[in-house]
Amino acid sequence: MANWPLRKEIGDQHEQRITRELERRGWTVQLCGQGTYPLAIQDALKRTDSSLRQFPDLIAARGPHLVTIDAKTRMPSTTTNRYAISRKSLLAGLQFLGMHAPVPLYYVFGDLTVLTPPEVLHYPSNASRHSSGSYYLISTHQAHRFDDVFGTVATAHAA
Repeated sequence: MANWPLRKEIGDQHEQRITRELERRGWTVQLCGQGTYPLAIQDALKRTDSSLRQFPDLIAARGPHLVTIDAKTRMPSTTTNRYAISRKSLLAGLQFLGMHAPVPLYYVFGDLTVLTPPEVLHYPSNASRHSSGSYYLISTHQAHRFDDVFGTVATAHAA
């Protein structure tokens, strides 16, 4: 899927879905990252290898808890039962965690399952690098349920 406007639209829809699901669980969510910058900055970022290109898409808080999320839209593969995480995205995620500890970074996939950058890196028996070396391929069985990470939908209190 090489068409940037189409990829952006699909990514925006996924971010909106994640936002709605987090808000249903009591999180306050804000967009952040490359998609929030003016077009001139987005265009300049496209021409760099800066990890700013891979900055998380969302930041969310619930009470004292703060998390960041990198929305991964087109996952998992329908034929291999694996997620593909780009090497650049993984390295940027690990750098982000190192610079912003203890704030966690979560990859949230199109099926609303969740992994962290360290998990992607450290599942050697279930992960492999794509033959191009550009992607880590992770078994979908390694992912966590959205509810297990972010909580369940808040139930209404009886009056």
